[in-house]
Amino acid sequence: MSKAQVIHKLGPPEAMKWQDWPVPDPAPGEVRLRHTAVGVNYADTYHRGGISHPWPVPAPPVVIGFEGVGIVEGVGEGVTGFQTGDRVAYGIPPLGSYSEVRNYPADKLLHLPDGLDDKQVAALLMKGMTAHYLLHRTYAVQPGDTILVHAAAGGMGLILCQWAKALGATVVGTVSTPEKAEVARAAGCDHPVVRSQQSFVDVVRDVTDGEGCAVVYEAIGKDTLQDSLDSLRLMGVCAAYGHVSGPPDPIDIIQDLGRRGSLFITRPAIMHYVAKRSDLEWTARDLFKAIGDGILDANINYEYPLKDAVKAHQAIESGKTLGATVLIP
Repeated sequence: MSKAQVIHKLGPPEAMKWQDWPVPDPAPGEVRLRHTAVGVNYADTYHRGGISHPWPVPAPPVVIGFEGVGIVEGVGEGVTGFQTGDRVAYGIPPLGSYSEVRNYPADKLLHLPDGLDDKQVAALLMKGMTAHYLLHRTYAVQPGDTILVHAAAGGMGLILCQWAKALGATVVGTVSTPEKAEVARAAGCDHPVVRSQQSFVDVVRDVTDGEGCAVVYEAIGKDTLQDSLDSLRLMGVCAAYGHVSGPPDPIDIIQDLGRRGSLFITRPAIMHYVAKRSDLEWTARDLFKAIGDGILDANINYEYPLKDAVKAHQAIESGKTLGATVLIP
């Protein structure tokens, strides 16, 4: 019998219970895999706590998590692209990665290239695929663009800073402490801003000679969204992909977007950008190349046994973590 972090009632980190979790034989179209590393994402805390998020959470008992790396142990009927022993990875739902063993749809699974480390990919895959669509599709960052990245020293923010810098952007990034400012700077953030000490709106306007930034990658939500809109240039884009401070207040399309300068706002979610197998493979291919070329660093600063996932969630919700966290079964 394998084990998993099972939630019987959504709630605080302690809602996760390390217990036996039966895994049936893989259904048609599924692959059974044994995890070697599991990625931790802030969205996991939304799913665990019942906070609104674009991805639905099955009714308890449920195992959360949507990012993992492992070895194929069996395949269901009709699966032809994978076989026992393959190294594989995934970074999108269905949920269930906080487990030793699970079944996963073969059409959403990826082969892991030789030479890439399991932990590194577990820490990077979902965040890296998110960064790919944010930087290349939600708004296609061009050389010379000034962009604003919130939570620039977090696991997601560091990847955005690294990749955006490689694309030729000037990066303004917000952080919560001077220590995090230096971490963001090392990742390519040209102008780190400690939010409690300085106005990021003023910094953006100063850096752009009053024009505003081309795009803001908004991960904080309620506390910053209005100021994020004030940071944009005419026809700028607000990609509101997260809300760690809570869901933002409703947007008035006339006052908030029209009068500020024909702004665009979107709430992007990765499952829509990789709904087609061709898009999933393209995104993963670009990401694996960026990792292999050394453009992206996983920034793994925290590693917990899977049985200690409660401690991992307590840490990331404290707001004091830097970089990425992985769980090891």
